[in-house]
Amino acid sequence: MPDHDDFGGISRDLPRLLGRRRMLGLLAGAGALTLAGCAAATSAPSGGASTATGTTTGEIPQETAGPYPADGSNGPNVLDDAGIVRSDIRASFGGSGTVAQGVPLTITLDLTRDGAALAGAAVYLWHCDRDGNYSLYSRGVTGENYLRGVQASDSAGTVRFTSVFPACYSGRWPHAHFEVYESLAAATSSGAAISTSQLALPKDVCDTVYATSGYAQSVRNLSQVSLSSDNVFRDDSAVRQLATVTGSVAGGYAATLAVPV
Repeated sequence: MPDHDDFGGISRDLPRLLGRRRMLGLLAGAGALTLAGCAAATSAPSGGASTATGTTTGEIPQETAGPYPADGSNGPNVLDDAGIVRSDIRASFGGSGTVAQGVPLTITLDLTRDGAALAGAAVYLWHCDRDGNYSLYSRGVTGENYLRGVQASDSAGTVRFTSVFPACYSGRWPHAHFEVYESLAAATSSGAAISTSQLALPKDVCDTVYATSGYAQSVRNLSQVSLSSDNVFRDDSAVRQLATVTGSVAGGYAATLAVPV
């Protein structure tokens, strides 16, 4: 499994915040040198904290998408694949049909803008499997695309994904990544994400899940990290990214997060 580095710096995340096509223009112009200088001045050092750059008060904090987004910005692009628009993300599509194993988890994100439900937007969500591997990138699962999917928000601004509880891998608090787009069309045509963030899972639930079969390595990894030491969640923004989780191992868990953009 490759090393995980979820603080990728401004050089990788600017394409999502500004739009991929616009970014190509910026890099091709004379402003490229200025951007490089800004990156050197604003990027955290290796292992440093992620900051909520560009986040206004009340909005979901902006975070790195990490090294394994599969959105075309760093390696493969799953967003233009037929089958990516789905609510159940447990199985790989268009190929092996392999189903990711683990304790059932439903992830619900409630999108708002200026206090009102954001209908007609879209969310691309992805996370690691119970072994800490990311499909399309990690050794042994490069041919899989499970635990990735896109959903359009309904009239209440809600998107919901059926998944499995992710592992805690070395150096990171248990989490899921997501990007918000203005529309389903934008999400599936290399459009610009309007928000990129991460969802954190609460410790008591993680402790319970990781005591079950298949999650043994997560017990040790979780004991070596905390929300206050995590390189993404250790700033004050963590409270706005911590999901509310209910349920049980036997019946599955439901994680809910408010996402104002």
